[in-house]
Amino acid sequence: MTNPKLATQDADVAGDADPGEANPPCVLVFNASDPSGAGGLAADTLAIASVGAHALPVVTGAYVRDTAEIFDFVVFEEDSVSEQARAILEDVPVQVIKVGFVGSPESLGTIAELASDYADLPLIAYMPDLSWWTEDQIDLYLDAFRELLLPQATVLVGNHSTLWRWLLPDWSGEKSPGPRDLAKAAAEMGVPYTLVTGIPLPDQHVDNVLATPQTVLGSEKFERIEATFTGAGDTLSAALAALIATGNDLTAASGEALHYMDRCLDAGFRPGMGHALPDRLFWALPEADEDAPDEPPVPDLFPPPFNETKH
Repeated sequence: MTNPKLATQDADVAGDADPGEANPPCVLVFNASDPSGAGGLAADTLAIASVGAHALPVVTGAYVRDTAEIFDFVVFEEDSVSEQARAILEDVPVQVIKVGFVGSPESLGTIAELASDYADLPLIAYMPDLSWWTEDQIDLYLDAFRELLLPQATVLVGNHSTLWRWLLPDWSGEKSPGPRDLAKAAAEMGVPYTLVTGIPLPDQHVDNVLATPQTVLGSEKFERIEATFTGAGDTLSAALAALIATGNDLTAASGEALHYMDRCLDAGFRPGMGHALPDRLFWALPEADEDAPDEPPVPDLFPPPFNETKH
């Protein structure tokens, strides 16, 4: 990688750490609060910590949602977003910026302005599926993302179908656009690298490709998991940002982030009545006991009185 934004950066920063110890690299994250824990800042923080970095989360708004669907979004004023970010940037050295869903064109403009002030930092931009929103809101958001944020982005991350509908809406080829086609469309907006996920393959497999308009830099194929997940894209893009922050080059970071996401999905769980969620802490859980009950035990928070007769 020759992009200057992707140069390895020293994780040692001034602070109160003991001599000889390095602080974890920091990722500034713009995303929404998600009460289901499926995506948003909950996904970002867990994924970033899991691969060895520290998240600096900036709240852009809040989803009103459960594990099945999004009902509404409460957006923060752009001044609130800016004040959060600039306050922490004046205090903590940042290695990478990651942008998820920020809820309004105004906040996108604020983040783009801030990113231009820190133009040496890699910026990972994730485009989620916005089909839950109204058509007018989607159009305004996508236009602002394209015009304001993409010129600041180092890597664009998105699902194949989402990027296809957005970047190449008038595609007329006999075959669906490939990763390089999407990377070319993104490059016209100023993005040097595109990570395309969920490309359908035969035999229940999917491909995930890091590409530029000229070449494919990396590819990881996985078996399709028979479940509907929420939060995979935030998990992947956050892990990618953190792995770049820890000093990996882009090709290595994308490969590791994809394998991390696949493990998260493989260990996924369904906490409610809706979709499954990635388990970003799969590596920290004990081995499963085949004889254990399907439902976790309810903790006994209120034991019987000490004077109760025991049998």
